[in-house]
Amino acid sequence: MAGLDINNVVKRFGDVTVVQQMNLSVQEGEFVVLLGESGCGKSTTLRMIAGLEEVTEGRISIGGRDVTHLPPMARDIAMVFQSYALYPHMNVGENMSFALRLAGRPHAEVHEKVTAAAKILNIEHLLARKPKDLSGGQRQRVAIGRSIVREPQVFLFDEPLSNLDAKLRGHMRAELAILHERLGKTTIYVTHDQVEAMTLASRIVIFDKGRIQQVGTPTEVFTRPASAFVAGFIGMPTMNFFKGRCTQEAGQCMLRGEGFAFAAPQWLADRLPNPEQGLTIGLRPQHLKACSPEHAQFTLLVDVVEYLGTESQVVGHLQTPGGQRVSAMLPGNALTQLHQALGLTFASDDLHVFDSESGRSLRA
Repeated sequence: MAGLDINNVVKRFGDVTVVQQMNLSVQEGEFVVLLGESGCGKSTTLRMIAGLEEVTEGRISIGGRDVTHLPPMARDIAMVFQSYALYPHMNVGENMSFALRLAGRPHAEVHEKVTAAAKILNIEHLLARKPKDLSGGQRQRVAIGRSIVREPQVFLFDEPLSNLDAKLRGHMRAELAILHERLGKTTIYVTHDQVEAMTLASRIVIFDKGRIQQVGTPTEVFTRPASAFVAGFIGMPTMNFFKGRCTQEAGQCMLRGEGFAFAAPQWLADRLPNPEQGLTIGLRPQHLKACSPEHAQFTLLVDVVEYLGTESQVVGHLQTPGGQRVSAMLPGNALTQLHQALGLTFASDDLHVFDSESGRSLRA
């Protein structure tokens, strides 16, 4: 088991820079998820770690050893791909043991490692089957088993669950979490699915346009997003954003915008922004509560009610010229009617405030 260090790494394809001056340290045994939209540079970063893409600038170390220019086989890593990449003419046992047999390992050792990995993944009964006779989840287990038998220092996963249906993805997420707990190996996992990131990661690395926007635990990136981009990317449904400004009124710090005016949270009042500074105010739908009209901090007209069992997602618009859309997650039994006014309130500490120009959070 070993840690991983990425120092000042840049990747260019011709004149296009797809990874920009990246620095990241992964501790031994961590499960780190690289999260972002398609084209943000996360898979390219994984491929540079694996040695499948050349590093334009910078240095990559695994276990303190510089592997920047080493071939993949010399890096002591194992990679699990989105496409499974199983040999169709080999059975499960042969697929899992292929790398060991290619390395000339003794037959007894190969048998022992394949049997142990199959037991961990609960696929002992599948060892004689060909890939065409397996379900998607079983094929993914075989691909993971092929990596386990190599006993690498670092596991690399490139969107391994994206080909599975929703129910099976949920099951495999749990399996991967259990597997990591059991093996304790350093793991780098690429995905665009924030549910996978939030449920699997020790830390999440959020990418945008080839740059790291924030690194933190799932709790940190959800409760203290470093920018409006991170705040909007993490969380379902997505955060509500409002344009506003901060003003001093009768000795009180107020946030004002089209269709709302409410007291600023204390942390913002303590460091009052320039009144001319444009602000982006964020509120998660989960933090909005239905209330009576006299206690409402703002009111919306209900357009859609999606009943989800234990909760309902309510979407409406502010009764203003702009008619901004707002989402709220309310209890499933909330008596919310279409086209009726709905008063909403929230705790001021649940507000997120960002500089409109830079997008950076104003919270220290």
